[in-house]
Amino acid sequence: MDRVTKLASQRAVVIFSMSSCCMCHTVTRLFRELGVNPTVVELDEDQRGKEMEKALARLLGRSPAVPAVFIGGRLVGSTDKVMSLHLGGNLVPLLRNAGALWV
Repeated sequence: MDRVTKLASQRAVVIFSMSSCCMCHTVTRLFRELGVNPTVVELDEDQRGKEMEKALARLLGRSPAVPAVFIGGRLVGSTDKVMSLHLGGNLVPLLRNAGALWV
């Protein structure tokens, strides 16, 4: 859990992902199209990935634990939460407040 918290707090937007997860790629692409350069942590390419995946599953209360999106060091959630925020017009202001967008 400490590693997840540390990584999530180092950048404005952090996405915990799996390289083979299509929803992870979709969420990452959404952020990039909005002009955000998220830090993407590929759990299947990290030596402590399994440990982080378990910690994220506990935080999210579900499995699979990816994608797990943190904005401003706070857990936002997975694809459904990110899309809900975006469609409701609340994602961009959240990104601005976290310093991930300047415009």
